[in-house]
Amino acid sequence: MNEWISHLNEYCDVLENEPLALHTTYKVGGKARYFVYPKNEIALMRLLKETKENQIKTKIIGKGSNLLVSDDDYDGMVICLDRYFNEVIFEKNKVSVYAGQSIIYLAHEAMKRGLSGLEFASGIPGTVGGACFMNAGAYKSEMKDVVEAVWVLKEGNCVWMSVEECEFSYRNSIFKRNPDWVILAVRFHLTPKDPLEIKELMDSRRQRRMASQPLDKPSAGSVFKNPEDMPAWKYIEESGLRGKCINGAKVSEKHANFIVNEREAKAQDIYDLIELIQKSVYEKFNVFLKAEVECFNWKRRS
Repeated sequence: MNEWISHLNEYCDVLENEPLALHTTYKVGGKARYFVYPKNEIALMRLLKETKENQIKTKIIGKGSNLLVSDDDYDGMVICLDRYFNEVIFEKNKVSVYAGQSIIYLAHEAMKRGLSGLEFASGIPGTVGGACFMNAGAYKSEMKDVVEAVWVLKEGNCVWMSVEECEFSYRNSIFKRNPDWVILAVRFHLTPKDPLEIKELMDSRRQRRMASQPLDKPSAGSVFKNPEDMPAWKYIEESGLRGKCINGAKVSEKHANFIVNEREAKAQDIYDLIELIQKSVYEKFNVFLKAEVECFNWKRRS
């Protein structure tokens, strides 16, 4: 085991006993036994093969912007793609980008080239792969509207999957149902447009976000999916939970669908606040708010 791990440095950057709080936007989480940055696709494929052979648990992440990691240590390997999987290739109105690249960065690079379609993503603090995984969206647009194909590692083979094969739906995709598959890259189709028009739209939305969202506090963005009849934040507010705290976790005063790490919160505080919101909203409205945030390394409660 230790001998195998020592060879990882040949094709990966390896950290041991790495605090996951340093790699999530909530700034919470226990330590990972191994935290690894594979340097390319071949390195990733070799890494996944060897972790399977050595029966090591793995979790692949990008920027940790949609993760609530438990306070417990993770006796496995977290594989992070945001250091090396970030190449971007523009070709006319199409762009191919590796999964670890920031979706915000990509939206701004597209804007500079007069390519429209990613304006909605200019405020989503995650990677291209993560945004594709959950079909991230905003302002009535989603990833499925601009994705042409996804380069996926599944069952030891790399294949292109069409947008239809990805089975995108509201904050969902085929990748959520197949967690062993790895999104490696995404190809987008965009629309030529005046860069100044794109920039004006992105700037106006940024100002709106700054006024209405707690961007100065650690969070994972919107916590709950919106039910069809009313936004999640309104259910939370009408349940009297705006500003509600559990230790260091708080329902944002600015936007009730944000839970922020107000003051050195533990992951358990955030988790408990999520459950309190779900229970309170269900009791008042008979509506169950489904979480957008992915919970990782939590022990099932009996």
